[in-house]
Order: sequence, then structure tokens, then C-alpha cells
Amino acid sequence: MKALVFEEPRSASVQELDVPSIAADDVLVRSRNVGICHSDFELYEGRYIIPVSYPIVPGHEWSGEVAEVGSAVTNLRPGDRVVGECVVNNGDDHFGFSIGGAAAEYFVARAAWLHRIPEELSLAHGAFVEPFSVAYNATVAAGGIDASDSVAVIGGGPIGLLCTLAAATMGGTVTLIEPQQHRRALGLEIGAHEALEPADVDGRRFDVVIEAAGAPAAMASAFPIAAHSARVVFVGIDIGGSAPVEIGLIQSKALQVRGIIGSAGMWPRTIRFMASSGVDPTPLLTATFALDDGKAALDAARDTSRNVKVQIEC
Repeated sequence: MKALVFEEPRSASVQELDVPSIAADDVLVRSRNVGICHSDFELYEGRYIIPVSYPIVPGHEWSGEVAEVGSAVTNLRPGDRVVGECVVNNGDDHFGFSIGGAAAEYFVARAAWLHRIPEELSLAHGAFVEPFSVAYNATVAAGGIDASDSVAVIGGGPIGLLCTLAAATMGGTVTLIEPQQHRRALGLEIGAHEALEPADVDGRRFDVVIEAAGAPAAMASAFPIAAHSARVVFVGIDIGGSAPVEIGLIQSKALQVRGIIGSAGMWPRTIRFMASSGVDPTPLLTATFALDDGKAALDAARDTSRNVKVQIEC
């Protein structure tokens, strides 16, 4: 089979590997769509947040079909369309990072990690379940969003745009705050009421602020634009950065502040929401590549001036 392999930090190639064998509790999955994420580049550059060993096959945003099940697997059968969770083995491992991932024609996953894709969702939609689950988790952390809420989303990367989509689908009046024009335009396309450059937000106040940029200055900007008693949720990740912040605003505005990491426990609920709401994340999909062109897919995903979300189609 073919697989995209990170041989060592900053070295990637498409290789021929043996199709893996499975144990009793395992499932052999035929990969279909695999999204490329910012954290894949952290893995590629050798600076992922937990220890990993090379070579490794990346790919944690994926959809696929069951090809074979182990002897102890009773809840899945060949032909089932599935997606799989990333943080596994009680949080000790990350699929596609410390465990080989989905950027291959076939890969192995534990049955306990997998969820069926409902018929309402395409395979391309399925590969958005992982990042959309993070955005959906942000809305849950905000106490839910409805038509009474004005919502600011800071940052128009894939997660910020999916937060925009989730909040707008729930009925919130969403303002996307993002410096790049093409991402502001996409935010308007998927349901934002308005899309502003950061410098144009002065004087605005929002019931919900979702910070999805992960840059220290953007994170600090969440507090001044929050209304009294607003719910502020931090989704963007920064490790070790700092910026001046008006920390007293948390108290003087009686803000409810939450930080979230990932979406553990949210996948079944996310999948039900995606299936029943009709939410469509595929406008974010700006380029697709065959597995043979895996290195070109990485290059395209790295070009954030042109692309938002890139998928490999296996």
C-alpha cells in the first residue's frame, strides 16, 4: 500500500508499505479523505506537544471505510463508513502522532475509537468531524449559543471559521475578526453577519467571544470586546507566549472565561449535530490531492494565503 511518511523531522515522502495486520480488537480501515492540520506541521517539524517517534504516518482528520474487523469486534462490519477519535488510550496517545495515522491506503484503529458516519454526511464531511468537534465544543463551553447572542470569533483559520459556522448555525449573530480578506469573505459565505479587520472592532461588545487564533495579542484582545457578563472561550493554542492584558476586565465585567483543548467526549454529539442541522463545512475545502501527491498537499496546506483546508483523497 502507499502511505505518506514523515521519515524524520522536515523529511516526508510517499512510500510503499505492507498492509498492516490487525489484532482481535482492531479494525483495518480503508482511508478515503484525510485533512491536513496545523498540528501536522508541528509533527513534521519535530515539535509536537507529546513525545513521538519517527518514521510516522500522519493523519488525524479522516474518514474511511471498514475493510476488515478483528475477531472480537461485534459493532462494526466491512463496508461501514467511519471516523475516529484522536486522543486515545486514556489520553496517553494521539492518533496520527504517537500512533500511525490515516494518510495511507490502509491503517489500523481500535474499534473503541471509531464512530459510524451517518448517511447525511459525505466522506468529505466525515474528514471535517475532528476539527468541527473542536468548534462545537467551543460553543458548548460558552454555555450554548442561540439567536439572542452576539458572537465574536477571533481568527479565521480553519478552527475559527468552523466556530463561525457552528455559532451561525445555532442562530448567533456572528462577527468574524480576521486580517486576511479571503478568510473574511469565506466567513461571510458560511454565515457570519459581518467580517472585520482587527483594527475595526473598537467599541464593539459581544455576548460571546471565541478566541481561535492562538496568538498572544489576539488572546489579549478578547477581554476588551467582551460585554458585561460575556462568556469568553479560548480555543486557539499558544505555548509559552505572552502579551499585556487588561486582566481586571475579567472581574469588572463579571466575565465567564473558559479554556478548552480538543474535544474529548464530544464526538457522538458533534456527529449528531452535523447530521441533523445540515451544517456544511466543505466551503472551507480549498484543495484536494491524491495520496501520490502527498508532499504537494503539504505544500498547499502550508500556503495559508491561498488555502484554508486541504484534504488528501485516498
